[in-house]
Amino acid sequence: MDEQVLKEFYVPKYILVPDSKDEVPPRPPSTPVIVFINSKSGGQLGGELLQTYRQLLSEEQGKKNPGTDRQSVVHFLVQVMKAREIKIDSWHIIMRMRAPIKGSCDPIAPLELPHSLHAFQRVSHTDSLNVEGYHTFRGGFWNYFSMGMDAQVSYAFHSERKLHPERFKNQLVNQSTYAKLGCTQGWFCASLFHPSSRNIAQLAKVKILRRHGHWEELHIPRSIRSIVCLNLPSFSGGLNPWGTPNHSKARNRDLTPPYVDDGILEVVGFRDAWHGLVLLAPHGHGTRLAQAHRIRFEFHKGAADHTYMRIDGEPWKQPLPENDDTVVVEISHLGQVNMLATPSCISKSIYDPWMPPSASGDDAESTEDSDDESMEARRKFGAADTFKVPEDIDIAHLS
Repeated sequence: MDEQVLKEFYVPKYILVPDSKDEVPPRPPSTPVIVFINSKSGGQLGGELLQTYRQLLSEEQGKKNPGTDRQSVVHFLVQVMKAREIKIDSWHIIMRMRAPIKGSCDPIAPLELPHSLHAFQRVSHTDSLNVEGYHTFRGGFWNYFSMGMDAQVSYAFHSERKLHPERFKNQLVNQSTYAKLGCTQGWFCASLFHPSSRNIAQLAKVKILRRHGHWEELHIPRSIRSIVCLNLPSFSGGLNPWGTPNHSKARNRDLTPPYVDDGILEVVGFRDAWHGLVLLAPHGHGTRLAQAHRIRFEFHKGAADHTYMRIDGEPWKQPLPENDDTVVVEISHLGQVNMLATPSCISKSIYDPWMPPSASGDDAESTEDSDDESMEARRKFGAADTFKVPEDIDIAHLS
């Protein structure tokens, strides 16, 4: 890529830096980009990648690349230039729990949650679960929410990396460490090393709301130890757990391919890590449980004192009730955001020209709550910059 083409990505300094004396270019760039880098992922190569981008663009301009060298970065920038804009669904998640006084998750305060979840003491006076003494956490995601043993392995990896970051600077080493933790955590031999109390059916009641109808309890096979609520057809390194149902299954079970803008989540279950390996096969998929517009997990006293959850790759250890309390996690459709899709992107829209006319998501919003106060509160979490605590919230009332 020559220097002239690179200029099409360059954002002039006077736009990014106040009071800058940078000269105004004769014409604006055709594909201006802003780069965000997670320095702790991908083998912790963010520092090297940042330097390469700064050489090609500017220090003020700061995603996933096959490498940190100049050629890899240039290749990625070309993909950005050729990408098309698509809409993807965003999802609201709310969790209610009473913090336990004691237990394996002590100390409970502060509960170590993903950055996209924030604590509130009160949400809405119309909320039947808004009871004194309960903590309310709410936020959002775009890719997936998972619960069970896959999140447990992810949590172990996350904890180990926090303790020894110097050991996680190579992607191959990271992958081998992840596989090793999967073995030591019993994920590969779950039926032998873990009691039935780790099964999703023993941990929670799962209820779903389809595009039409009312809440219904979802049957979870007793062998399922991990459940994934998926928005994008990409999980655990780019694998597609839902796949594409054949015509008979699509007709008999009312299943569709995984579209990213239909207001529907795909709910997939896994028995163990070996079950997950079927995703490496050309038509491999997990256990398709349902497609739903809203999903609710209700945890009651019983099988275990904690479980593991994960939102878009960020895991945490979640305490469960010790008495008659209930922990509730509810996921609902929030809105849509614009994203860039490369030519090789496997994510599909229901509005793609090749889609049959019957695949429509026009009624996806028909079951949303109509309460203005509830809707307004949920809108606060519809985009990345609003996952943070809103400015009009008094910090003194945060739990």
